[in-house]
Amino acid sequence: MPLKPLEAYELDRPSSDHPPRHSLDSDDSHAVDELDPLRDSKRPYRDNASHSLRSIFHSEKHALLGSPPRRSSRRWSRLRFCCLLLFLFVVTIFLLLSAGGLWVYKAGASYDGESEPWYPSPRGGTVQLWSRSYRRAAELVGQMTLVEKVNITTGTGWSMGMCVGNTGPVDRLGFPSLCLQDGPLGLRFVDNATALPAGITIAASWNKQLMYDRGRAQGLEARLKGINVILGPSVGPLGRLPAGGRNWEGFSPDPVLAGIAAARTIHGIQSQSVMATIKHFIGNEQEHFRQSWEWGTPNALSSNIDDRTLHELYAWPFAEAIRAGVASVMCSYNQVNNSYACQNSKLMNGVLKDELGFQGFVQSDWLAQRSGVASALAGLDMSMPGDGLGWQDGKSLWGSELTKAVLNSSVPVERLNDMVLRIVAAWYQHGQDDDRRWPNSTLGGGPNFSSWTNDEIGDLHPGSPDSKDTGIVNKFVPVRQTAEGGNHDALARRIATEGIVLVKNEGGILPIPRSANGLATKAKDGKLRIGIFGEDAYPNPKGNNACPDRGCNDGTLAMGWGSGAVELPYLVSPAEALHREFDNATVQVTDWKTNSVRKVDGTAAAQDLCLVFINSDAGEGFIRWKTVMGDRNDLLPQKGGDELVKEVAANCGGRNEDGNPVSDTIVVLHTVGPTVLERWIDLPGVMGVLIAHLPGEESGNALTDVLFGDYNPSGHLPYTIGKSEDDYGPDSKILKYPNGVTPQQNFTEGLYVDYRFFDKHNITPRYEFGYGLSYTTFKLSGLFIHPLSIVNTSLPAPRSYSDDVVPPHMDPRIPDPEAAVWPKGMRRLAKYIYPYIDDVESAKPNGRYDYPKGYDHYHKSTEAGGGEGGNPDLFTTAVSLQLSLTNTGNMVGEAVVQIYVSLPSTTTDIISNQTVALDTPVRQLRAFEKVLVESGSRSQVRFSLSRKDVSYWDVRVQNWVVPTGELRVCAGFSSRDVRQCGGFELIGGGGRS
Repeated sequence: MPLKPLEAYELDRPSSDHPPRHSLDSDDSHAVDELDPLRDSKRPYRDNASHSLRSIFHSEKHALLGSPPRRSSRRWSRLRFCCLLLFLFVVTIFLLLSAGGLWVYKAGASYDGESEPWYPSPRGGTVQLWSRSYRRAAELVGQMTLVEKVNITTGTGWSMGMCVGNTGPVDRLGFPSLCLQDGPLGLRFVDNATALPAGITIAASWNKQLMYDRGRAQGLEARLKGINVILGPSVGPLGRLPAGGRNWEGFSPDPVLAGIAAARTIHGIQSQSVMATIKHFIGNEQEHFRQSWEWGTPNALSSNIDDRTLHELYAWPFAEAIRAGVASVMCSYNQVNNSYACQNSKLMNGVLKDELGFQGFVQSDWLAQRSGVASALAGLDMSMPGDGLGWQDGKSLWGSELTKAVLNSSVPVERLNDMVLRIVAAWYQHGQDDDRRWPNSTLGGGPNFSSWTNDEIGDLHPGSPDSKDTGIVNKFVPVRQTAEGGNHDALARRIATEGIVLVKNEGGILPIPRSANGLATKAKDGKLRIGIFGEDAYPNPKGNNACPDRGCNDGTLAMGWGSGAVELPYLVSPAEALHREFDNATVQVTDWKTNSVRKVDGTAAAQDLCLVFINSDAGEGFIRWKTVMGDRNDLLPQKGGDELVKEVAANCGGRNEDGNPVSDTIVVLHTVGPTVLERWIDLPGVMGVLIAHLPGEESGNALTDVLFGDYNPSGHLPYTIGKSEDDYGPDSKILKYPNGVTPQQNFTEGLYVDYRFFDKHNITPRYEFGYGLSYTTFKLSGLFIHPLSIVNTSLPAPRSYSDDVVPPHMDPRIPDPEAAVWPKGMRRLAKYIYPYIDDVESAKPNGRYDYPKGYDHYHKSTEAGGGEGGNPDLFTTAVSLQLSLTNTGNMVGEAVVQIYVSLPSTTTDIISNQTVALDTPVRQLRAFEKVLVESGSRSQVRFSLSRKDVSYWDVRVQNWVVPTGELRVCAGFSSRDVRQCGGFELIGGGGRS
């Protein structure tokens, strides 16, 4: 999701090289679907490009050739000539871009796109766990009028309520306006809430209980603030591109780690009666060209993903989220196989609702909806924030347009009923009808904060230019420390601490003492000299929240930027915590608060120990920091971090006669993801390296816990650190320049992302996926593998259909259009989204609606479905594992035991009518546990692998298939550090039918 209005940030308007969004709307709002070039979810961009071209010319004509001011004819002639040159330049650039787009269209995209049509949209209410909620929802929705139903499905418009997303209420029946609020690491635009560590940090902890606790804290704070729906967690982007701007909001490029983290987070959030949202579905792997016009192209990028890769990699964590009962799925901005994700029927109807059995509602990312009727038919259930194709334009693609589409039969009543049922059922499913936890607005319920002002009194509809309604909008309710939820600040510290990964500890330099005891000093006064170097150790001098949505890299890095960021209630910087923790009587701390290397050698030479802080930042594409436009430009530390480390490490404590530094240097890196360390990692002075990721508000405290040994580091990398950016593969780079009117990004690497690519091509990383050191040592032994008989069948049990669990029956008749007409005397707010029509005539059919290709074909349900997350038999235990973990060191510690599987190399596949060996990763993570073991003690660790864990997606069979041959199972402490392995024969069949 993007941003507050730019004027709310008091930023400069977009410059000419970063153009503002253009509206693709027609002035005729009554014909939006007829004029919308993307109404057919299978037509990638041909009509849209021409329509967008007209929009550009129309807007440029008025901007450049409008009525001149009164001035001399000579000055006007010069201005006209300059404007004409500028106009011709714009046209030339567009035609060149169009030429590239024409090539892409002819070479790689059919007229109807490559995404299979899948209709009709499956109805919700087919799972036993949701059946009661659907029955209750049917009772309520059955009493609603057409406009009341539409009101629930459509947002009221950007900044038309207190939250970033607000649906219309049905006051008559007691159904509230739903408040939807970012985000993945806390509550955006909310006062007094916890700034928790980011998703990448909790993933680095590999601690399932902390994942749940973090989600529970988010859910509790949301409920106490009156937020119905949290817009998180995120597993898209998954992390295909290591420089992707929003990878840090999610967890890991490994689908199993990401899926487990997402599921635990969802369980935590929804335990507090708050609905969670898994996002962004799917293929939104970079910020460049993610949506129309944000990067100057009239169409969003198309992520072209093959079926097997979609299932085994990108959809896997979404399946786990759905299996966890997630209330909502957010579809993404980008196109997938040349069909916009929010009107892609194969993805929403076929994959989400049929195959994965999703029972909740699909909501659009903010302005990701690109059509009216087509998106409804393709499975979209809620339009957010309600505005149309232009930002805050008030011209909704639904609202009154959806009312008309139902009245003129373009959208079946059954589809609207299902949309509303899904939303209301999710509301019931999570207990939001309980007025003890969720009091209605007359009893003080609803959001008690404003996303748009910090004042107590404010506008109730600040997005409308003619709004005059004011009231108390901020009640400043504290939620970080409560009797119900405990101390969330302490929880944030624990997560940040466990998310620190120790990757280098030469000579046992860490942990360090707080006093001079144990470290030598050459100072005459006997005091130990400690130098703290780098801007990243210190707070932003302009204030912790000086940059809107944390959209800059100034001071210590606590989180990335964008809609996934939050306001920091406070921030303990590393320098602050270090100054507090060192013994002032025996330690003298010197501060070097910049990344400048000018004269730093002299300061470094005077130290007995040097601590250097560097970072690498990124974020959402609507914010630009210097030359970083969301996605990182490279994988190097930013702001001269490499040079700072090299200079300090070479001079710390002075140099001996061999030219080496006398004293040791410890490097701390705060980062959004994989960062190349090669320029200094092997320098003789660099003895210790800690990767502290994005720690949130408790940054400094968490770091000192590890530095001083109060906590034994237990974090492990949730990604791979290569020796160069090229190590990640030729397809791992950000597409920074458009290759057509619709930029095309082919996921030709398939399953081989991150460590899978390194393994396939035998590339030695600097630090592999799952790697992490401890202050103690561990040993694995006695691996026992017990396969169950289930692995002797190739396919899961047939999909079952129960007569006891069927969708509720609702009245399918088209209602009287008179009931949808504007109520007499009702005041209209400009740009506010309403469900009413102006008159009955506007809802009458105007010719036959051109339905998407394939809409008249009833698609058969897949055998891979049948329950939340897929066929229930996929999650039946197929293999049981057991092994011993021993702490062989002298300090209590936590080990992360990781289980990897290698599918049989003898399995075959059929490609282009030829039988070939199945291309499958060398090893794939399938399970993990974090175990606390006392020094000298041993613990038994048990795992269960499911049928899905030992299967692959067979494109021909369209199901998960257990292959034939030896399944290899390994246990270890990283993807390259496997200590115990074993195997057994699978006789599943390898997809032969």
